[in-house]
Amino acid sequence: MGIYLIGAAIMAGASDVRLTAPLGVWVVFYVFVLWRFVPHIGAQSKQMSEARSVLSGRLVDAYTNISTVKLFGHGAREIAFGRDAMEHLVKVFGVQMRQIATMVSLIIVLNAVLVFAMAGLAVWLWQAGAVTVGAIAVSVGLMLRISNMSMWIMWEVTNLSENVGTTADGMETISQNHTVVDAPGARDLTVGPAEVVYEGIKFHYGKEGGVIDDLSLAIAPGTRIGLIGRSGAGKSTLVNLLLRFYDLEGGCIKIDGQDISAVTQESLRRSIGVVTQDTSLLHRSVRDNICYGKPQASEAEIIAAARRAQAHEFILGLVDQHGRTGYDALVGERGIKLSGGQRQRIAIARVLLKNAPILVLDEATSALDSEVEAAIQDQLMGLMEGKTVIAIAHRLSTIARMDRLVVVDGGVIVEEGTHADLLARGGLYARLWSRQSGGFLVTDDDRGEVA
Repeated sequence: MGIYLIGAAIMAGASDVRLTAPLGVWVVFYVFVLWRFVPHIGAQSKQMSEARSVLSGRLVDAYTNISTVKLFGHGAREIAFGRDAMEHLVKVFGVQMRQIATMVSLIIVLNAVLVFAMAGLAVWLWQAGAVTVGAIAVSVGLMLRISNMSMWIMWEVTNLSENVGTTADGMETISQNHTVVDAPGARDLTVGPAEVVYEGIKFHYGKEGGVIDDLSLAIAPGTRIGLIGRSGAGKSTLVNLLLRFYDLEGGCIKIDGQDISAVTQESLRRSIGVVTQDTSLLHRSVRDNICYGKPQASEAEIIAAARRAQAHEFILGLVDQHGRTGYDALVGERGIKLSGGQRQRIAIARVLLKNAPILVLDEATSALDSEVEAAIQDQLMGLMEGKTVIAIAHRLSTIARMDRLVVVDGGVIVEEGTHADLLARGGLYARLWSRQSGGFLVTDDDRGEVA
């Protein structure tokens, strides 16, 4: 458009330089209107994107937890909650539309003034004998063309600004700085015997105190340990720190003498097999989920892992909505089409197939019934042979056979030893064991203790 404006000014000025005056004044006001409104429209687009995200989030949250909503009879409450978000979105949308309408109206008025001013000036100059009739036709025609082009430019700039605002909101959401990054020159972890050592570690989730304070723990190669303690004692935090989901605030963790902060995160996690109580599966086939830790696994290896996890039989009976069966069936988002126990068995099969030298079991069998758990426990015990194992369980009977039990309380180790040793001491572990094996009658000292 800039080239066209220059050409129009030259052509109009060729007849009389005074014919360029309306065009020059129009350009100043046109640029001012765009400068005044377009940035605000972009900012409003960002706010509208945020409001739309809030509305979508509330609707998805309500549908995801529809059972809870129905159980508590809060359907009307959730509708009102969603309506509030909708009203806010409509309000933000209204502000943006008013700004766009105002800008469009001003541009239309400016264009009308430009055409009539140019026509009036050209006629006046013609009456004064300064220009010909042809100059009037050329000047007015050029201004009509510029008027149409200016509307097109305005809408393109407005759309660009809206898209930039929406994109900026999305980028702020997904472009968060990584809190845990590989150190410069980080090398791959080399695992041999798989010795794990916590040396005076400190971690408080950024708070002044609590969670873990100056904890040291050495796990010899091939040793199976069980972590026990109250809820919030720091058991899962110890596992998350080993996986380097967080950076330590003090001390260090070493695997075979290598500080995990000096190795790449991918190589670290490739060396650790993990099964958690909150099992999440990918929205892919059963086969893809099982071989996720070992993509090159053969069909025979996948089926063998599923059999060891007591999952093969129910997998053969799976059928998804597209008619795919068995190992080809999709499990749904986060494995929602499967029961909790089925998801956990597939997760166990995935870890069995991965066969990492270090094994972490965080409530690995919590969603299983007693019969299936007993069958899988034997398979897990076989898998643990020759591996360094860290197991967490609320049911103490599932980890009583470990080589060593570590009782954590308040971020420190309060007891350590075998199952028999800890029972003989009569401490926290003995009380927890007594509660689980002897019923629910507890003393005042036991209240609030949760394994």
